[in-house]
Amino acid sequence: MQKEEQVSFLAEKIRQADAVLIGGGSGLSSAAGYNHYHWLPYMEECLQDFKEWYGLKSPFDGFYYCYSSPEQQWAYYARYIQSMWDAPTGQPYYDLRDIVAEKEVFVLTTNIDMQFERIFQKERICDYQGNSGYVQCSQPCHDQIYSNVEMIRRMNENIRELRVTSELLPRCNECGRIMVPWVRDDTFLEGKDWREGVRRYENFLKKYLMNGTDKNVVLLELGVGEMTPSIIKLPFWEMTYKNEKVFYACLNQKKSSAPEHIKDKGIYIAGDLAETLRDLKENIAGKEM
Repeated sequence: MQKEEQVSFLAEKIRQADAVLIGGGSGLSSAAGYNHYHWLPYMEECLQDFKEWYGLKSPFDGFYYCYSSPEQQWAYYARYIQSMWDAPTGQPYYDLRDIVAEKEVFVLTTNIDMQFERIFQKERICDYQGNSGYVQCSQPCHDQIYSNVEMIRRMNENIRELRVTSELLPRCNECGRIMVPWVRDDTFLEGKDWREGVRRYENFLKKYLMNGTDKNVVLLELGVGEMTPSIIKLPFWEMTYKNEKVFYACLNQKKSSAPEHIKDKGIYIAGDLAETLRDLKENIAGKEM
């Protein structure tokens, strides 16, 4: 099928669906102009001085860089996270919201940039790799995450020579250790908030895919790469194979192919993801592409 035919075919599958499970990867934010693995204009402008001084190859390169001091590290964290707080909601996210507006929806995402939270309620999201809008104890000594919006703004107002002052370093109220962003690394807190997100995801699966349900479900995989296939891609393949009423759709920049055992139950649409979502939205709305 040509791309236009593929989009029309998927639009009809979504119309027929009782529920849509979205698997959102970094390619979706890249389509919105927020690429965390390569420099694009928005992030580059926000982080230009750090990029030049440290020779950073990408925003995430700076996030995991081995800084000489926590004052330097948190200066980068603050600028980077502030850029995500300030980033306008990407058009692909608005289009996605409209595509599934009439459906029961849940989002499983590996993205940490808070874009999904702009368009879907928290109760419909599982942030599997964390969320850059929160901090946790670096130990972690206790099971709690905290919104960082105010501390991030204060630090940004006081960055000097790519550092923040020691007094502004966020510290744990319980043990006094420096806090870190609630983003997947070797200290990541899989505590009550993370478990609650996973529980919401599992409850959605039980309602629409398990317990002998007879629901039509579309698994809509968007911009998911090969870095962490065990979170979204592989489970989506397995659910497609095991459930007669499930249809799998993979939308991505690069061409992909389905495993042999689900080829008749899925579709791959390659190309500009922002363009594909726009066309899909217009098709569902009954407009000519």
